[in-house]
Amino acid sequence: MQTFKVSIFKPYPFKVGQKIRIKGGKRQGDWEVVDANEFKVSLRCPITNRQFEWERFCYIVQEKENEIWPEE
Repeated sequence: MQTFKVSIFKPYPFKVGQKIRIKGGKRQGDWEVVDANEFKVSLRCPITNRQFEWERFCYIVQEKENEIWPEE
């Protein structure tokens, strides 16, 4: 079976009260997690105190060499 370098993505396990920093993209900046469930995450800007709710988003977690793709 042929193998490839595969980038693995999975939902980030946000926790209420967590201070996070997003580098790049339209949500970049510092945020506090004010709510999180299976589908949505609510973040508060510590500067303006504005709060936003978004669909959960993913981050690259790791890259693996010699992975079977697609996964069975």
